[in-house]
Amino acid sequence: MEGTPFRLPNQGPAAAGTTLDNLRCRGQLVRLPATDVQWIHVLAAAERRTEDELTLHYADGAARRQWLRISDFWPETDQRFGELLAFRTRYLMYPRHSQHNMLPSVWSQRVPVTVPGAVTAVELPDNPAMHLFAMTLETRRTVEA
Repeated sequence: MEGTPFRLPNQGPAAAGTTLDNLRCRGQLVRLPATDVQWIHVLAAAERRTEDELTLHYADGAARRQWLRISDFWPETDQRFGELLAFRTRYLMYPRHSQHNMLPSVWSQRVPVTVPGAVTAVELPDNPAMHLFAMTLETRRTVEA
């Protein structure tokens, strides 16, 4: 997990903290070119420690579930699921206001792809308590952000 590349905005409204910078998991389908994925790395935070299943869709039509487990964003709570602290932000943005001086945690977590094959999509859980900031696929040969 350390050294995994992620692409985050380094300029513009998202980097300045004036626009949305993450998505709430609501069952979104992230389509991929057919890729032999070994790990799915995420930068994420949760409203309470949260675990839920995501679904991997394969080129052969199979769908397999894997657990996505993310610890709480509150700085007073430690990691619960073995993820690494990626960084802390200076404040937490809500839809209509922000909470300063809070230092919420963003975690680096990885999900194993236990069945080899060409993965064509990742279906996120329908769990709005999970917030994803970035996702990187580690293939058998390389890491693709």
